[in-house]
Amino acid sequence: MTEPAKPYLSGHYTPVTDERTATRLVVRGALPPELAGRYIRNGHNPKPGVVPTHWFRGSGMLHGIRLKDGRADWYRNRWVHTTAFTEDAPLFRADGSMDLAASAAATHIIEFGGRLLALQEVNLPWQVTPELETIGPFDFNGGLRTPMTAHTKEDPITGELHFLCYSPFPPHVVYYTAAPDGTITRADVIEGAGPSLMHDFAITADHVVLFDLPVVFDPAEQSGIPYRWSDDYAPRLGVMPRTGPARVRWFDVAPSALLHSTNAYVDDAGRIVLDGPRYDRASWESTWKWWVGAPGHATVPGTGMTAYRWTLDPATGKATEEITDDLVTEFPAIDNRRVGLPNRHSYALAFPGGGRTDWAVVKYDHHAGGRSVFELGADRLPGEPCFVPAAGSTQDDHGYLLTIVSDLASDSSELLVLDASTLARLAVVELPHRVPAGIHGSWVPDSDLG
Repeated sequence: MTEPAKPYLSGHYTPVTDERTATRLVVRGALPPELAGRYIRNGHNPKPGVVPTHWFRGSGMLHGIRLKDGRADWYRNRWVHTTAFTEDAPLFRADGSMDLAASAAATHIIEFGGRLLALQEVNLPWQVTPELETIGPFDFNGGLRTPMTAHTKEDPITGELHFLCYSPFPPHVVYYTAAPDGTITRADVIEGAGPSLMHDFAITADHVVLFDLPVVFDPAEQSGIPYRWSDDYAPRLGVMPRTGPARVRWFDVAPSALLHSTNAYVDDAGRIVLDGPRYDRASWESTWKWWVGAPGHATVPGTGMTAYRWTLDPATGKATEEITDDLVTEFPAIDNRRVGLPNRHSYALAFPGGGRTDWAVVKYDHHAGGRSVFELGADRLPGEPCFVPAAGSTQDDHGYLLTIVSDLASDSSELLVLDASTLARLAVVELPHRVPAGIHGSWVPDSDLG
């Protein structure tokens, strides 16, 4: 009997088999002329004939759309041609040492200091050109000799880049900062951190917030991503000052997992507020089964996730926790000008579940309360919404949301552009082929590439 296709290699996630370039793309509606730059999205796309043991092990493929003067000049997709892709180089060499360049580079892409960096957290970042051709690994001018997290935080005031290295082996967590010229300006071992899957973290204007939660290293996990939920691991959030010694204050919290933070900030009472989509054990294990294609996996990943808030009070040393919405959401996003600062609005991808049958884009108003939802219809899957501020705007919903939508019925994809203030559809860019559902992406203005 033929084994059914892995969920991460079928449906919306079916890989594409070649690299393409298309120009003069068809636009329906009107693209805002101020959108001058590139929307680039990363995702796992194994080479033809390769069946990875985990969704996260697929090779990285970048999909880019160039916008300017109300036109969509080009679309192109390129695998990140790392040594793992071109030579099948293993992460560990024969002598047991780690090859930091043997990356899938499949999780995220960011711009920093005029460089485009494709990220996946067990390796160095890989630099690509503005046309998505691979340049090579980037080690921050020789200053980075460990892996780098796929999620980074760029301080909107200082321009400094914050990121982590996490590892199943001591030292479990190293915290870094870097200047835009690529110089590492801080590298501190976080004493007392454990072997957690620390995929993301958060910053405020004065703090770093660490997630030491009960998905931890377990060598018995055979998928190639050796982490499992442990009921024996004490969950906690750590708060560390951004300046001075790396002294962490730990706050005990209820068992949960957090892959992606929405934002963190300090409120008027001096408490640290952290928002993000929270997994309990059932939703985590159901999603993990989907990621590895195990029997009994959910129809879609993420069943049971909830929007959540942790409030950490330095005066009492206590954390309070609450569900902030009952929609099943992931891939949260904000106006990046508000990273570490209070944000009024946030955006996310809404999943089937919690009373929904289809995917949607959701917008939250954290001051007035409530949410707005942009419906796409059956079998249409958007990706992570990417907020682009309008020219001269100061409010964090005055701008545009960009996302690539996969349509199963027509076997096609499009770049969808929404008005972030109203969620009205402004324009659709038709793409030359279906783009597999992916992970994270960024809007890169032309001005940031010099």
